[in-house]
Amino acid sequence: MKFGVHLGSVNPRLWVAVTEEADRSGFESVWMPEHLVVPFASTGSPHAGSDHPPIPPDVPIYDVFVYLSHLAALTTRIRFGTHVYNIGLRHPFVTARAATTLDVLSGGRLALGIGASWLRAEWEAVGLDFDNRGARVDEAIEVCRRLWSEPVVEHHGTYFDFDPVAFEPKPVQQPGPPLHIGGDGPAALRRAATVGTGWVPMNHSVEDLGPSLARLSELCDRHGRTAPVEVTLGGAVTSLSDVERYEDAGVTRLIVRPWSRSSEAIEGIRKFAGDILEPVAASDGPSP
Repeated sequence: MKFGVHLGSVNPRLWVAVTEEADRSGFESVWMPEHLVVPFASTGSPHAGSDHPPIPPDVPIYDVFVYLSHLAALTTRIRFGTHVYNIGLRHPFVTARAATTLDVLSGGRLALGIGASWLRAEWEAVGLDFDNRGARVDEAIEVCRRLWSEPVVEHHGTYFDFDPVAFEPKPVQQPGPPLHIGGDGPAALRRAATVGTGWVPMNHSVEDLGPSLARLSELCDRHGRTAPVEVTLGGAVTSLSDVERYEDAGVTRLIVRPWSRSSEAIEGIRKFAGDILEPVAASDGPSP
């Protein structure tokens, strides 16, 4: 089991301190939320419950690649995840360049979480068709993967069209940064099975993962995939038995929030490391 911290659940003023402490304490990763813009006229939410409000339009939002590059310069080991980056809102040249820069500057510590987005108003504000977002996301992924791994790339598609280009430097991680596919529907599971290193359920609890993981396994078999798919889920952990429950359900990475208020975050990270991370690491035995 890997353990990450979600920066969106703590005051941004503490992101540097939380990341540095998580790095020292043995957490595997930190994960940063992402939006390009949040219009005032926004409805819907990826979370269960019709009464769950959309995110407020005045919530502080930072560019994930700029901010995570800053954090990378202050740390030595911890990985950096986007939770999740709305890849369809940008031209793949922009995404590929920003992701490559972070991967190079961090020494290969990027975990690129991507999704098709749920916020229609955000797509409309950018002037893009929300209803066609799935096909645009698929094409953007294809172009990015080629830019990261091929010496010369030419593409003539539905949404992106360009003659031969070179793209240097390449990311440290080859054939490109690992893609962690966010979402709960059939398209997200398909992407996780075919191009993803991992799957990031956005509206699943540990209790209802089973059917989706069974479907994911079927898709992997259909496409001839043998490498396991990492499963990253947010959840509460107060004991080692909680960790076992997530492991038994098929989760391989837990994103945790071991605090109630931002002022408790640093101490919460230290306590979690002593109570959970160290015993889990000891049970796994020494590293090879």
